[in-house]
Amino acid sequence: MKNMNNEILVIDDELQIRKLLQITLESHGYNILQAATAKEGLVLASQKNPDLILLDLGLPDQNGHLTLRNLREWSSTPLIILSVQDKEEDIIRALDNGANDYLVKPFRTGELLARIRTALRDVNREENNQVVSYKDFELDLGSQILKVNGNLVPLTQTQYALLVLFTRYEGRVMTHQFILREIWGDQFLDQLQYLRVFVAQLRKKIHQDKPGTTHISTVSGIGYRFVGQE
Repeated sequence: MKNMNNEILVIDDELQIRKLLQITLESHGYNILQAATAKEGLVLASQKNPDLILLDLGLPDQNGHLTLRNLREWSSTPLIILSVQDKEEDIIRALDNGANDYLVKPFRTGELLARIRTALRDVNREENNQVVSYKDFELDLGSQILKVNGNLVPLTQTQYALLVLFTRYEGRVMTHQFILREIWGDQFLDQLQYLRVFVAQLRKKIHQDKPGTTHISTVSGIGYRFVGQE
């Protein structure tokens, strides 16, 4: 992250929403850039390279989903959708197109701030010889070793690949199709039960002594979210 207050680009055509977000976010130490159209937002994103983008889907000059795709052609900046569109297909489409998260308007300020903090974490960890550590388990990405409370826990190659994917995108909602494509390929996109079996196996592996808890939360009808610290 930059050695300054994080800069957030708000792309939303509603002046009241932009003002509300400006007041809220600046009071928590963020610097705010504003754009009322997709064109303005894309220009600011390329010129200013913000730390995070808040994107509305109902823009006057271009559909927000297309704007998201345009951004993801060249930018990996964390991005959260803020939209009145609450249909499951819109949420899945946005997440599949590269959004880190999705909040439906009206949203609670506390929840937005929490999602921003999560999205600003470095989710693209390098995998070479790095240990990803949490309170109750650690994953050595170099040697592919999982330790739960200090004890070695064996993983199959698929279980390891799935856990690496979850830790890499910590805090981000990943759709079923995104996970299936990343781990097994396009030919398995309809194998939802297959994914559920592996997620259940992985949960047992990383919570051997605490079966009632989980780092892997189910987002009903959409996918999963990995939370490192419970």
